[in-house]
Amino acid sequence: MTPPRVLTIAGSDSGGGAGIQADLKTMLALGVHGMSVIAAVTAQNSLGVQGYWELPPEAVRAQLDSVLSDIGTQAVKTGMLASTALVQTVAEALAEVTVPVVVDPVGVSKHGDSLLAPDALDAVRTELLPLATIVTPNLWEVEQLTGVKVDEENLLREAAEAVRALGPQWALIKGGHLPGEPVDLLFDGTREYRFAAARYDNRHTHGTGCTLASAIASYLALGLDVVDAVGRAKEYVTGAIEHGFPLGAGIGPVDHGWMQRR
Repeated sequence: MTPPRVLTIAGSDSGGGAGIQADLKTMLALGVHGMSVIAAVTAQNSLGVQGYWELPPEAVRAQLDSVLSDIGTQAVKTGMLASTALVQTVAEALAEVTVPVVVDPVGVSKHGDSLLAPDALDAVRTELLPLATIVTPNLWEVEQLTGVKVDEENLLREAAEAVRALGPQWALIKGGHLPGEPVDLLFDGTREYRFAAARYDNRHTHGTGCTLASAIASYLALGLDVVDAVGRAKEYVTGAIEHGFPLGAGIGPVDHGWMQRR
């Protein structure tokens, strides 16, 4: 039996903790067949991002066409797209698909390194987000995209409304950087759901955003609705954070294979 298929469009992480590598590990752990379109190559390790190089738009489009024309997919996840040209290339291709699209609007790395050109923000807002089934920004990305600064939990709804106004069907605002227990807010313009989780005393959290978005896409491909997919994805990424491990001299990755080792 062929498993459900999920396509990730993102950057490659040479350290293996985030990006394409995290996406494919997540997809394998959750029982779907992961496929990839590499939009950029990064030089990074546990200490940060030392550099990145975008692929030409024609190379990204060729990868998209190869996968979509032959294999097809049951969900798409986007991550680091780096530039206006790449955002536009991906948006043009995704406008032709009818499967769920999970957009992780990657702006900065875990270490604070910029992964999106400032002039690409408008293309993300106007061309990519309106195609999204669900968008999964962290608080810094919310501020980048909307100007709404969230420094306490009661502002999560305002943030969700501002992100939803840009066109996605659902907004998932990740509140993990707020004080207290982590709470994420999911909103579709009418309905609001909050997902709480334990906070673990573990600094090895590289790849959390990529992992969550990929897990949501995987569960959508498996047939869950958005609310259930987010709930299951939160459980998976919380366990991955709990089992995150040291790697190198800086921030280690979450453990994508933690469920297989229980």
